[in-house]
Amino acid sequence: MPEAVDPAGDGAALVVRPEALLLAVFGDHVLDRGIAVSTGGVLAVLGRLGVGEHATRATLSRMSRRGLLRTVRRGRQAFLALTEHGTAVLRDGQRKLDGDIVDRHWDGRWTLLSFSVPETRRADRHALRTRLGWFGFGLLRSGLWVSTAAADIAPALAELDLLDHAEVFRAEPFMWTDPARIAREAWDLPQIANGYDEFLRRWTDRAYGDLDDLSQRIRLGAEWLLLIRRDPVLPPELLPDGWPGTRAAALFRTLRHQWVRPADKLAAELLESIVEE
Repeated sequence: MPEAVDPAGDGAALVVRPEALLLAVFGDHVLDRGIAVSTGGVLAVLGRLGVGEHATRATLSRMSRRGLLRTVRRGRQAFLALTEHGTAVLRDGQRKLDGDIVDRHWDGRWTLLSFSVPETRRADRHALRTRLGWFGFGLLRSGLWVSTAAADIAPALAELDLLDHAEVFRAEPFMWTDPARIAREAWDLPQIANGYDEFLRRWTDRAYGDLDDLSQRIRLGAEWLLLIRRDPVLPPELLPDGWPGTRAAALFRTLRHQWVRPADKLAAELLESIVEE
């Protein structure tokens, strides 16, 4: 496993692995810019975040094998560009980063999904569960996943060749069924809230104040994506009072905006780039 990154050095930081940091780098400084960036520059940027060269190279290699990155050669120099798949993944991540943390337009209905995948396809079953979590689904009970959103998960099912193994419904609670109880059972809301509380503590106390603006912005984005990927983005009526996600999101957006110009300036100095052909 690649090394974990804890620049604060006090053991209190959220563990962020090199791939999460690299995705933040490519999302902020490569996505939709039509460029490839030098491998050496990427190593330099991750080095400022406490990630060693070996761990960064191993992670880049793994991301290339997964079809997220491709290498572009210019003479003896190697540059890294996003593939179509990598671009799609990062755009999806950017939508999460830019999205709301609370659903204030819920119509009261739920999306229900049930699937049955043969034991011989355990890897696909695991991949589907991971995708469902990303789309905001929670496991209510064995075989039944629920979400308050009406996200189109057909492409994810089709990609795994599981469309014929799943059924999806839109429904509303009936009789004694309590929506708030469904939310409490399907998601570990105290754990999600604790993640936001810890985020607020770290970034209000500037736990990474010794890092430069580029490194702080990368770390901020990587941490935030790790938090919100576990958050189903529920409507206010299903959340506990004083939900910390709202305050955490406000802090995230303030800091992210604050560091955008100095981060871009430093990235331009470190990340030598070429225009993709």
